[in-house]
Amino acid sequence: MKKSDWKAMRDLTISELQTKARETKEELFNLRFQLRTGHLSDFSKIRQIRRTYAQIQTLINEKRLSEAKHGAA
Repeated sequence: MKKSDWKAMRDLTISELQTKARETKEELFNLRFQLRTGHLSDFSKIRQIRRTYAQIQTLINEKRLSEAKHGAA
């Protein structure tokens, strides 16, 4: 994920981030399916999507902790 994308993601709400995470997880599933069937040519894409998913989950957790600490804003 590029820095500009990362900064834009920080501005999203938790529900929007959860939607993004769900979409990323589906994309990861499809890539893994393609890998198993032999149709995937760019193997590095799996690592990239896994990393993006983890970054989104990190943002969700940060926002939840922030809300718990400071109250829902």
